Amino acid sequence: MPQSLAKVYLHVIFSTKDRAPFVSPKIKPTLEAYLVSVAFNLGIYTEEIYINPDHLHWLCTLPRTLTIADMIQKVKIPSSNKMTEIGPKEFHWQKGYGAFSVSQSKLEIVKKYIQNQEIHHQHMSFQEEYIKFLEEYGIDYDTKYVWD
Repeated sequence: MPQSLAKVYLHVIFSTKDRAPFVSPKIKPTLEAYLVSVAFNLGIYTEEIYINPDHLHWLCTLPRTLTIADMIQKVKIPSSNKMTEIGPKEFHWQKGYGAFSVSQSKLEIVKKYIQNQEIHHQHMSFQEEYIKFLEEYGIDYDTKYVWD
């Protein structure tokens, strides 16, 4: 019987609404674990995750049965609901996201990048970092529509 097989890695980045620093160090582990659990139940495997106070980096697989947009929506909605239970009631993720392909040969580099977020953001803001990703991947953008 024929099979459809795929292994697609994505580095997903999105922020809190208006980049508000809603994710405290106390809430961070619970939110990360919850997001990984929701993803796993959708057939998404997390290679690395780091949630900053105002944004997240998530290295994961894309299941062949979901589009990127569906995957993000199916993770954002329940994790946002979880945050309103355990954290600020006014919590929301931004509407947009960035999803960047990662080759098998670059997995360890991206994992280390995500693991070093705390140090990395001592030298660069989230906005600077995100624009850098867009430019490195050759993505056309208009700054009027990048942030919400």
